[in-house]
Amino acid sequence: QVQLAESGGGLVQAGGSLTLSCAASGSLRSIYRMGWFRQAPGKQREFVAHITTTTGSTTNYAEPVRGRFTISRDNVKNMVYLSMNNLRSEDTAVYYCAASRGWGTQPYEFWGQGTQVTVSS
Repeated sequence: QVQLAESGGGLVQAGGSLTLSCAASGSLRSIYRMGWFRQAPGKQREFVAHITTTTGSTTNYAEPVRGRFTISRDNVKNMVYLSMNNLRSEDTAVYYCAASRGWGTQPYEFWGQGTQVTVSS
């Protein structure tokens, strides 16, 4: 099992920045990638970004956040971060950290409780 705990959410003005953190614990050796997802009110949860846990990790971003958000990790501290810049009102959502033992279309098996990000215009 893997446990994930997000932090760092809050209220920020449009154009501002925020960094989310995800603390991971448990059986982490089996985890291949870590991701961030978000769910806005009345909408389905959507992919934001992911990073692989291997040496020379690769990243991938959803189009709406590419160039504004950066995902990073610290394998020593078992932390994953999402740095968000130039925030927009449409970035308002609950942000979830997730972990997967698979790749491609394989699902994320482990999820955090989420942290609220609210961007005021």
